[in-house]
Amino acid sequence: MKLTQQQCTILTGYTGVLIGSFSDFQQDAEKRLGRTLLTHEMASAEVMSELKELYKKDFLALMPE
Repeated sequence: MKLTQQQCTILTGYTGVLIGSFSDFQQDAEKRLGRTLLTHEMASAEVMSELKELYKKDFLALMPE
């Protein structure tokens, strides 16, 4: 079974490893952050930590029951 684009976006946001479309991830991350996400910010540990927290609930929801 293949992942959906939304699942790829969640995995990217939580792990920091790009899975799927960067533009889809960036668009979703910007909604969660409430601001524009600049490409160079992906190298910032602080920004990645903030994103991880924003995606944590959705990431944990991916686990099977």
